[in-house]
Amino acid sequence: MIKKIALSAFLLVSSIFANNEVNVYSQRHYDSDKELFKIFEEKTGIKVNLVTAKAEELVAKLSIEGRNSPADILITADIGNLYTAKQRGLLQGVESKILEENVPAHLRDEDNNWFALTKRARIFVYNPKTVDPKDLDDYFSLTKPIFKGKVITRSATHAYNKSLLASIIAHHGEEKALEFAKGLVNNFARNPKGSDKDQIRAVASGEADIAIVNSYYVGVMANSKDKVDSEIANSLKIHFPAQNSTGAHINISGAAITQFAPNKENAVKLIEFLTSEEAQGALAEGNYEYPINVKVKPAGTVSSWGEFKEDTIPLNEVGKYTNTAMKIAEQGKWK
Repeated sequence: MIKKIALSAFLLVSSIFANNEVNVYSQRHYDSDKELFKIFEEKTGIKVNLVTAKAEELVAKLSIEGRNSPADILITADIGNLYTAKQRGLLQGVESKILEENVPAHLRDEDNNWFALTKRARIFVYNPKTVDPKDLDDYFSLTKPIFKGKVITRSATHAYNKSLLASIIAHHGEEKALEFAKGLVNNFARNPKGSDKDQIRAVASGEADIAIVNSYYVGVMANSKDKVDSEIANSLKIHFPAQNSTGAHINISGAAITQFAPNKENAVKLIEFLTSEEAQGALAEGNYEYPINVKVKPAGTVSSWGEFKEDTIPLNEVGKYTNTAMKIAEQGKWK
């Protein structure tokens, strides 16, 4: 009898500790995230189990695993991936006053299926020796005849550009978006290829005069241990588009509770922590991203760029047009 009681007690304790965890599927691969997970573990005693992969792979993994998925949280870059996960029924809404206070309304799902963690602005990087900033305004500036053969960006199929084009559709309609795509292609210095960092390097080398990139990459390169990359980033200038109209397009990293999360309560606690002032400050200081918590200011290099007007269109409105953006890009021959 005593042995049975002892065994039951052991199983109960084991069960409690087995559930004292949270399982994260994340597209992000930064040291800053891992450090924050460690801090969360120390504060709460909840162990963070991390799986990293590309966003498309993680969404597919959730779909295949279904009810048997161990994942509690999905973290991805770009609204398109979060919107797709929601549309596939892979996420669930949560009620949290903390998250509603920490995350502005336009940076979270209308049904609380996902919440932004960080922001990046889709900006222009240009060579100040060859480009007059007076010629720059919104994204349509890059379709001007004066920029013929001078513009570069990565593929239209990449999430960053899909969302940018989707935002243009949301604001201006499909006809204007097609006009933008065609005008951009007409001004390309080369066919789209490479990463945002490659676009920055190409502008510095003289292969092009101006590129569309995410602000995060400029910060990373400007502070790189690679002296060449650091010199490149610091030799160029940046421009925040659409300051007299919609504001610069914002791309996010966001977190969501999965549909069948086995540790939902722990998952909510982790996302609440990641949107807190403490965590947002660490992300702003260490990862060259913009904080989403309005109580936290940008840091370091990002802060030196000054304030700018951001597009505050609800990101669900952008997500709606992701598939349409691909059709527009194809029609405009933006590969």
